[in-house]
Amino acid sequence: MSMVDSFEKIPVKIFDNLKQGSVFIAQEIAGIIRRKQAEGKNCVLGLATGSSPKTVYAELVRMHREEGLSFKNVISFNLDEYYPLDNDALQSYNRYMGEQLFNHVDIDPKNINIPNGEWPKEEIKKYCAEYEALIESTGGIDVQILGIGNNGHIGFNEPGSSRFSRTRLVTLENSTRIANSFEFANISQVPRMAVTMGIDTIMKARKIYLMGWGPMKAPVIQKAVEENVTEQIPASLLQQHNDAIFVVDEMAAAELTRYRSPWLTGEIEWTPKLIKKAVVSTALKLGKPVLGLTNSDYNDSGLGELLVEKGDAYEINLQVFYLLRDSITGWPGGKPNAVIPAHPERSLPYPKTCLIFSPHPDDDIISMGGTFMRLHDQGHDVHVAYQTSGNIAVTDEFVTRFIDTAVGFEEISGIDSSKSRQVLNNAQQFFSGKKTSQIDTPEIRAIKGLIRRGEAKATCRYVGIKDSNVHFQNLPFYETGTIEKKPMGEEDVKLTMELLRKVKPHQIYAAGDLADPHGTHKVCLDIIFESMRRLKKEGDDWVKDCWVWLYKGAWQEWNIEEIEMAIPMSPDQVMKKRFGIFIHQSQKDMVPFQGSDAREFWQRAEDRNGHTAKLYAQLGLTQYAAMEAFVRWHY
Repeated sequence: MSMVDSFEKIPVKIFDNLKQGSVFIAQEIAGIIRRKQAEGKNCVLGLATGSSPKTVYAELVRMHREEGLSFKNVISFNLDEYYPLDNDALQSYNRYMGEQLFNHVDIDPKNINIPNGEWPKEEIKKYCAEYEALIESTGGIDVQILGIGNNGHIGFNEPGSSRFSRTRLVTLENSTRIANSFEFANISQVPRMAVTMGIDTIMKARKIYLMGWGPMKAPVIQKAVEENVTEQIPASLLQQHNDAIFVVDEMAAAELTRYRSPWLTGEIEWTPKLIKKAVVSTALKLGKPVLGLTNSDYNDSGLGELLVEKGDAYEINLQVFYLLRDSITGWPGGKPNAVIPAHPERSLPYPKTCLIFSPHPDDDIISMGGTFMRLHDQGHDVHVAYQTSGNIAVTDEFVTRFIDTAVGFEEISGIDSSKSRQVLNNAQQFFSGKKTSQIDTPEIRAIKGLIRRGEAKATCRYVGIKDSNVHFQNLPFYETGTIEKKPMGEEDVKLTMELLRKVKPHQIYAAGDLADPHGTHKVCLDIIFESMRRLKKEGDDWVKDCWVWLYKGAWQEWNIEEIEMAIPMSPDQVMKKRFGIFIHQSQKDMVPFQGSDAREFWQRAEDRNGHTAKLYAQLGLTQYAAMEAFVRWHY
């Protein structure tokens, strides 16, 4: 038994990314289906919904098309469904399962079983009992796949659900409704109830795979895997299952002891990066500045081997303190006419051409507004590329207000307003009868995109960026009219390569925030990465001198030990950034599809930037009002 096993109370299989993990799960499911086929038996699958299993289903569809995987012997039971909700609603799991899997394979429709959001409420108990009986009549579930909620729920079994619960109607925690609000226009539209399989039902499955992808799942994965079994973290109950495995990517595994404190799990190689991580985490845990750590602190924190290998605490403390100190700079483009070997950026060339990629039309000012302004103020040629229109994040009410203003402007200017008034009437008529399953018309989507574009241009003017340096890419992958986006396509890469060749930047800033609940940031980042790799391969000379810096978005910040460039901000700069965020009026107050954080974007940004500054101060560095943080990507 390894030291890892002493911390992890359930098997965990970690992959580099969700694609690899999803392929593993799909292959496991396919193997069970084929084995059952060879035995002339049905295979009973318990299926999950949400963002986690989409890539698993995509791989199963591929295996059906390209490898002849048949689903004719498959009987499926889904975990849950919102209640009440029409089966054809965009957010319905009945609809989801058809779009993601069932419509693309040869499963017999009679073998598909999904809780129904249209069941009459007075008969819910009867239907739930029948659902349980149907599962038992098939011989039980052979393999169950699960996601995990940020609060540890599995299915819709919220914290406190009984270990012996069965299929039933449940009330959703507000945190779950907020976390799932990105699927709906706003939190008020998220159903307050759901029908879900119970924990006892799930635990009867012969094999269980729980998926966890991305940094947002890391804290709860750690609790479920390493801490005690408790109904307050329903996923932890899987520790009691005979054949359950957690399948996660490296980001979701980040809080496990083997990643967070690997020095506690066995012999390791002490690289400068790992030394920094160990010392910083120890200092923060003990509430001491880095230079205040003692040999006893190292020994008591499991870092005795580091002392043996590297010597006295004093020398190690200095090494880490200098790494932290040298990451702080007020010159994100490099300080001109200065030779500073340890500076995060080069002094030359000066001025630099800088290209900020903003996935949505406000990520630039929200995520790196202080750096954005400083780059311009220090004389660099700053360009901004807005990768998507961001049109789904505009409320219907804001559209009618915008068109109404256009009508009024034409009327007071003596311009014929009949056309714009007709557009307003069409929009009002559409919105009055709009159903949850309905996509906006192309005209309304264009208007919503126009609103976001106008706000983005106004922000750039506020910073001082000239109009010719503002680029609206409107990448095709995004333009579906729904939350569900297409994968990265060749046209997306082609458009990005064209822009990069036109601008030839010395610096690129890109959103490395993979916690974005919609997945847009991830696709946008993949497009940039793929474009830069191709440009390098094709021999574009300017690429050799181009550095790529990754910032985080509205949802979370880099861990302090990861930060390679920290840009301090004064109270005045914090306020100026806030006013820049306020320009995006369509995103203030109640924002559609804002994810699990109910605060406005300026509040999130200030809290995150202020917290980073406090951590640096706690470690013994200068106290600033706020800091924006970056990590360099090497390609």
